[in-house]
Amino acid sequence: MIWPTLQRPRKGVMKLDKLEKRTFKIDNLKTRNMEDGTEATVIEGYASVFNSPTMIADWYQEEIADGAFAETLASGKDARALFNHNWDYVLGRVSAGTLKLEEDSHGLRFEVTIPDTSFAADLRISMERGDINQCSFGFVILEEETNYEVEPMQVRILKVELYEVSIVSLPAYEDTVASLRSKEFMEDAKKRQQIIKKISEVLG
Repeated sequence: MIWPTLQRPRKGVMKLDKLEKRTFKIDNLKTRNMEDGTEATVIEGYASVFNSPTMIADWYQEEIADGAFAETLASGKDARALFNHNWDYVLGRVSAGTLKLEEDSHGLRFEVTIPDTSFAADLRISMERGDINQCSFGFVILEEETNYEVEPMQVRILKVELYEVSIVSLPAYEDTVASLRSKEFMEDAKKRQQIIKKISEVLG
């Protein structure tokens, strides 16, 4: 198999509308008493699961490699926890100590202590009812491997820059497919697959 490694250099200021998004189911919701005696709602789960192949837009398969978040976490990047990827609805923040992120053998684990606000209270009620149970994360791909020799094409994400994790009411795959990969990337991938297929047919 041919797995060319692609490194995406960071140039200038990253635009938030260029963030890619992926969605996973939240593992659980719990409440606990804080040290000052008050009760706070803590949401915890996995924003990303390693080595779990997922079909994107019904035409290529993607998975996130172990350690993909290690560098961005080590850098101390001030990531946020949001509701529905909306930067007006901040649930927690690394620098404030209200959002904790860590990698383990399963994936990117998060723990956020949500604020005493109306939108956070509504979110808690919806989660307790089971209406909302998924988490997504916004990131920029820095390094990946792509295998054009198989069908569907396979992409393995090796390194990302993390900007936010979100509790979401709708999965990112269905409603933000256009933002997952640029049109040029998709067209290039299809062309490469067609060329490889033709070569394979000629060589028998």
